[in-house]
Amino acid sequence: MVSNSLNRSLKQAPAAVQSGRWVTISVITIGSISCLILGWSVIRTQMRSLTDDRSILLELLDRVSNGGDHRLREAPSSSIPPAPLSRSWHSPLARQCSGLNKELRFRLEDLQERSDSWRTFIPIDPTNFGERFTRDAFGRRLDATPRIIVLHETVYSVNSAVNTFLTPHLRDEDQASYHTLVSLDGRVLDLVDPLKRAYGAGFSAFLGEWAITNKNLKGSVNNFALHLGLETPPSGANAHSTHSGYTPKQYDVLAIVLSGWMRVFDLPPTAITTHSHVDVGGERADPRSFDWSALQMRLAALGHLCIS
Repeated sequence: MVSNSLNRSLKQAPAAVQSGRWVTISVITIGSISCLILGWSVIRTQMRSLTDDRSILLELLDRVSNGGDHRLREAPSSSIPPAPLSRSWHSPLARQCSGLNKELRFRLEDLQERSDSWRTFIPIDPTNFGERFTRDAFGRRLDATPRIIVLHETVYSVNSAVNTFLTPHLRDEDQASYHTLVSLDGRVLDLVDPLKRAYGAGFSAFLGEWAITNKNLKGSVNNFALHLGLETPPSGANAHSTHSGYTPKQYDVLAIVLSGWMRVFDLPPTAITTHSHVDVGGERADPRSFDWSALQMRLAALGHLCIS
């Protein structure tokens, strides 16, 4: 009986060994696959960590290249102050092709030929004017071509205005200038090259357009404007809404200066506006008591108002 059991056990042994072998192989295979999966997971985690570290490093390098402050990059559009709503401009200058004063035209043309006797250039302090910007403070492209002419008045004497422009002003808020200044006696003082930017209007816009060239200041028309100041008569050295007005000599040379700018920069009469109109804050009233009919007559004589 023992012998029969032993014999059966011996016969079954090879099968058992064979079965155990497959179990062992299965265990080894499963273990190997598990190790491979675990290893790949570890590798992916390390690669992701390296990628994150690389991104952080690149960001740090980018900040260093920008002076250590990522705020110097171009600001998102949501952070750019919107321009004021467009305020229409109805020019007082009307189209005129007939009724021209030929004698006035000859007189103005003769006066223009003698401009050396009444027109001079005075270099003002460099802090009171600058280059026209081709990009604004947010990196957006700007058209710096002069497109409007803004008329002003000095309130006080022409000498007072010139002294202000000759004085250095380090703070942006204090800087001021015109491209050209016209005195009561008909003298013209050119102060800033028309291709450069004069600081004639602060918080200002024309037909909904301005340019922000300093993030610390509000937008203005200075980057695309030409500024001309008229000397105020003594009766206007105050905050009253009117004064005795400007002299015929002022209107004569004013028309000649405007004529030159209109031809050089191909500007229509509607491009001539006032500081009062472009001022967004509503604080400016100049040029007070301006006689648009006097300018109409002179520009028409010079042929600038017969346009379609």
